[in-house]
Amino acid sequence: MHDWYYTSGGAEKVIHSINNIWDDFDHYSLIDFLSKKDRDFILKGKNVSTSFIQKLPTSKINHRNFLQLFPYAVEQFDLSDYDLVVSSSASVAKGVLTNQDQLHICYCHSPMRYAWDLYFDYLKDKNLSFGIKSIYARKVLHKLRTWDLLSSNRVDFFVANSEFIAKRIRKIYNREATVIYPPVDIEDFVLEKEKEEYYVTASRLVSYKKIDIIVKAFNQMPHKILKVVGDGPDLKKIKNISKGNIQILGSLEKKDLIKTIQKAKAFIYAAEEDFGILPVEAQSCGTPIIAYNKGGLKETVIDGVTGVFFEKQTPSDIANAVRRFDKKEFECNLIRKNAERFGKKRFESEFQSFVEKKIKEFNIEK
Repeated sequence: MHDWYYTSGGAEKVIHSINNIWDDFDHYSLIDFLSKKDRDFILKGKNVSTSFIQKLPTSKINHRNFLQLFPYAVEQFDLSDYDLVVSSSASVAKGVLTNQDQLHICYCHSPMRYAWDLYFDYLKDKNLSFGIKSIYARKVLHKLRTWDLLSSNRVDFFVANSEFIAKRIRKIYNREATVIYPPVDIEDFVLEKEKEEYYVTASRLVSYKKIDIIVKAFNQMPHKILKVVGDGPDLKKIKNISKGNIQILGSLEKKDLIKTIQKAKAFIYAAEEDFGILPVEAQSCGTPIIAYNKGGLKETVIDGVTGVFFEKQTPSDIANAVRRFDKKEFECNLIRKNAERFGKKRFESEFQSFVEKKIKEFNIEK
């Protein structure tokens, strides 16, 4: 059970690896609007059973319009024929209904961020800080928080994608979680020692990724080149504020993305990320990281060895970090070696062992 299929991101790479472990899963999700290419990669061509939200008007354009219906929708899936349910959840997937004879393991990317730690950011970003619409949105999110907390009891075992998220699960759900870092493609993102004189950032262009702050930082450093890779709702905004030293590349094919990251002097990341697969992929290329010193990147970036941190999500702090970075030297081989801790095969081995162990324990208890 996965929240939704409409893009190929970090959560979908987890599904891809789970399908590498077991090829006999049936798949469920609120929606499925994957392209054939993404379906072949993530799901190995398998179909997905979807909720009624799939058929609602505008769900393909923006499924989040139906946020208040997500809990009800996920509870309509009848999974009673299965002995094992694995949910991949950053929203409502963990809320599927199971009975006492079913083992439910949740790989939690995060408790729903827009209802908890990004609550006020979400309201501000959607212009819902004041007014009648704000009151309605706050009421919806309040109900979501209540449901999210209650539905956490439906999970038998939580797996977190980082120590950072395990701590959040403990704080919100009062549950312990085993940490298994997500799969990183260290095979395709190969080491490149010859770097060029530009910096790169890459992500989906949404507000919490803070790409605009990175762009504003490089607006202050017109002699330094920044390449921005990605697409999303903030694309027009990013283009409008970018000066001549900033190249907006949009969405790239994987081979072009890899080449762009391989040759970069450094990879910039300003989000408070749950884990952050792209910064690890960059390190796999031997590319050092300049990152916000909070969240999952504190577990994947070694300060002074594989990158440098900045303390505030501000243009001036990023600009200062870039200047500090330029005074240091980094060893590409050490950066690559650090990334190898997070490989795809490592995830698949750890997750398979965890699930199979819990199946045995569960059957013994029954």
